[in-house]
Amino acid sequence: MVDESQKMALIKELRELTGAGVMDCKRALEDGEWDVRKAQVVLMERGMAKAAGKAGRATTQGLVESYIHAGGRIGVIVEVGCETDFVGRTEEFKALAHEIAMQVAAGNPQVISASDIDAGDERPATELALLEQPYIRDPSRTIAQLITETIGKTGENIQVKRFARFELGA
Repeated sequence: MVDESQKMALIKELRELTGAGVMDCKRALEDGEWDVRKAQVVLMERGMAKAAGKAGRATTQGLVESYIHAGGRIGVIVEVGCETDFVGRTEEFKALAHEIAMQVAAGNPQVISASDIDAGDERPATELALLEQPYIRDPSRTIAQLITETIGKTGENIQVKRFARFELGA
């Protein structure tokens, strides 16, 4: 049995790990029998459900993020959209846009999603499509999962609208 002080500590720990709200963490821990790992899975599943419900919403706000890498030899500019300018100005959203820009620099994707890949291209979607690529900081997650997690935290639809990658001499 978990006492109240342990519950509060677990809620705090889960909140620090995921960035989810206090009540979302409490419900996830209750559903996960007060196991932090189980609760993280519950939050991820709920985040995906939230993301699916928000997929049709317009993303007319957001920001354009740039990233220069390798001593100025690679540059990226990415447009990431969200529903409101309020979310577009949050540190969470800015960090996501920066991570996506770094991913484009490192992964050199050709298109945003697997559905954008030319039918004749034989290369794997994990190489070509940004959303399918393993996240550079945690290869167990994809960029699509990273975005879905942020959608769960912000409560708004988020989409990568477009990107451009420049490499010196390429």
